[in-house]
Amino acid sequence: MIDSHQHVFWWKRNDVGLIADMDEHGIETAWLLSWEIGPFEDHAYYHHALNPVHRRPDGTHAGIPLSDLIKARDRYPDRFILGYCPHPLLGDAPGFFEAAYHMHGVRVCGEWKFRMLFDDPRCLNLFRKAGELGCPVVLHLDVPYIHDEKTGEPTYMTDWYGGTVANLERALQACPQTNFIGHAPGFWREISGDSDIARSAYPRGPVTQGGRLYDLFDRYPNLYADISAGSGRGAFERDLEHARTFAIRYADRLLFARDYYGGEWNQLIDSLDLPEDIRTKICGENAKRLLSQADKAASEK
Repeated sequence: MIDSHQHVFWWKRNDVGLIADMDEHGIETAWLLSWEIGPFEDHAYYHHALNPVHRRPDGTHAGIPLSDLIKARDRYPDRFILGYCPHPLLGDAPGFFEAAYHMHGVRVCGEWKFRMLFDDPRCLNLFRKAGELGCPVVLHLDVPYIHDEKTGEPTYMTDWYGGTVANLERALQACPQTNFIGHAPGFWREISGDSDIARSAYPRGPVTQGGRLYDLFDRYPNLYADISAGSGRGAFERDLEHARTFAIRYADRLLFARDYYGGEWNQLIDSLDLPEDIRTKICGENAKRLLSQADKAASEK
């Protein structure tokens, strides 16, 4: 079993704690993802969850740096795959990523989680470099507006990332050689046709027809998704009958992932009662197939 979306030195656990949790829940390998936070994107909500070593003098936090991931990977080389996503607004992001690919064995571009649009030219340059190197890109999508639960009026969300699925689609079109892995509330709410009127980042209730994810998966073979966090798990748990149908239909494009600790995601997979071949794809084969492209590119260079 492969956890394709994980972090380290966060939420009160170091690498030893993460390995213990992986062992407890039968996870052989995890993709460790970075998260670079610019001073202009700092969010105090996350301060208690992040490694205090990386607190800046001004009180902001630098996030989850590549250095922490390398430290964990070097201690447990058989358990971790390195991901890294340099901030597209800070320096030569494609150059930094390529250097990390060659120097440190980075094989995933992620987590992309920045307060800019997916189809910004500086992001597209990074995505194209990742595609050239055969590395998948893990995207965090949180929409800029959600309807107020009381008034129904669109309310600006200060911690948005990526834009909307329209920005995602333009990135998919602009970078057809790059594999993207969708993640987070702004992505998974689009499994249902009522996302435009949803009054929560984590909608509940039965999934309705017309979800935009269907169209995106059907038209863009370079789109994948992970079921991590409360967003991916919640999108499935809100309607288990629909989730089983969705998982079978897109079995080649879904990845088991957690983005946290615990066995809730294992329990979710169990609850879907999937055919064994489908379960095997989601829980590991798809992740291995994506990484094989990065390894192949490395062997050719």
